[in-house]
Amino acid sequence: MENKQALKLIEKIQKELFKDNFEVLEIVTDLKKLREITLDLNNPFVTKALRLAYQHLENNNGFFIGIPDDEPVDSKDAQVETNISVENNVESFNYFLSLLTDLDKKNNILDLKEYNKAFLAY
Repeated sequence: MENKQALKLIEKIQKELFKDNFEVLEIVTDLKKLREITLDLNNPFVTKALRLAYQHLENNNGFFIGIPDDEPVDSKDAQVETNISVENNVESFNYFLSLLTDLDKKNNILDLKEYNKAFLAY
């Protein structure tokens, strides 16, 4: 993401996570602001990922999606199991945020797609 305001918001959230400060309401507010920025950037895929993320946080009072697996799927028809955490997964949430900082990397986009699938399956 090349928008400086968006990058500052992501950095702000990550700094709070580093301080072990996981305030769901504050994070949701920041993600909603970030989503507004992505609406202006006309990036619907990222906009959807942010919406699903803050809805997940609001509904569950935590982030219960694990980091996507690196294992390739052999066939298109294979069932991909969503990586669900039983505890609030701050490390995975931080990884999710880091994916947003560089949307030019193909793997970041692929991982964001996996997060979107997991949000929808949760």
